[in-house]
Amino acid sequence: MNNISSPTLEDVAREAGVSTATVSRCLNSPERVLESTLKKVLDTVERLGYTPHFAAQALASNRSNTFGALIPTMENSIFALAVQALQARLAAEGITLLIASSNYDPEREFAQIKALAARGIDALMLVGVERLAKAYEYLRQRNVPYVVSWTSTGGSSHPFVGFDNCAASERMTTVILQHGHRKLAMIAGITGFNDRAKNRVQGVRKTLNKHGLSGDDLPIIEAPYTLQGGGEAFESLIRGNPPPTAIICGNDVLAVGAIKRARKLGMNVPGDVSITGFDNIDIASVVEPRLTTMHVPHRRMGTAVADLLLNLRKPDQDCRSVELQTEFVPGDSLGPPPDAFRKSRDGCVS
Repeated sequence: MNNISSPTLEDVAREAGVSTATVSRCLNSPERVLESTLKKVLDTVERLGYTPHFAAQALASNRSNTFGALIPTMENSIFALAVQALQARLAAEGITLLIASSNYDPEREFAQIKALAARGIDALMLVGVERLAKAYEYLRQRNVPYVVSWTSTGGSSHPFVGFDNCAASERMTTVILQHGHRKLAMIAGITGFNDRAKNRVQGVRKTLNKHGLSGDDLPIIEAPYTLQGGGEAFESLIRGNPPPTAIICGNDVLAVGAIKRARKLGMNVPGDVSITGFDNIDIASVVEPRLTTMHVPHRRMGTAVADLLLNLRKPDQDCRSVELQTEFVPGDSLGPPPDAFRKSRDGCVS
């Protein structure tokens, strides 16, 4: 059995010829230490392989310098982009990020919130605003600051960094109608405890109503955010009577799944049916045809979440929520309805 003990703060102080208080300042407030002393202590830390006792530091400072990020799933790259930016920004401030996922299950999310709080996190990133009331109450009781992301909260009290999902969906639907489509359908994400998916559906219906069409009659299938989910939902919708000429998908993964299934069924996109996505992840630009989608600034969101979380720990800082803007990204998967598409292709329409 290895009985060699880890080097202590006292060991570093003795080897460097300084006090333990000086070592502590070098590690926690290096700007308060002479450069020559700082170099001597840090060289000693590296040579001895000393690792600070973070639990003891947390007790002394009432901070763990650890934040949490609770996302719905680790299988969707949209969350990875933002979390990577979040982690990079926090790392620059010497903060460790703990990541957990809920699999879109509100009870599991609440359990993960409690688990992260038990590990002494100083602040927490959440995705979306809709969750169990007891989760918010738990965070309030334990005085854990949090930021909701991927959505703007419409005047609620929750601090957020996100965008208006409804407005982004309205923008996409408007462009589709401008192409001449009137028979629309939608493959949405699961809307239960998912305000982002719910608001995207609302945006489509709202736009249809605005243009004299019935949003209530919009054919919708909710599906998991997977290629298979998108494919199966597409096949069900396209067999409708009448079949849609354009299908709006709740994200790019669903849209690519729909395109793959259309190709398997021998259909041309956009000649036989137009398909649009949402998010503008890398897959949108490499799929054939190139996907028409909405760009979400994921990396900017991750950095802005980090800044707001850092500010929430300091009451004198700017703690205003941040609303980001989405952007329509034209692609090749959206065209006119099939009849107009064929006439245009055959040279009958200019």
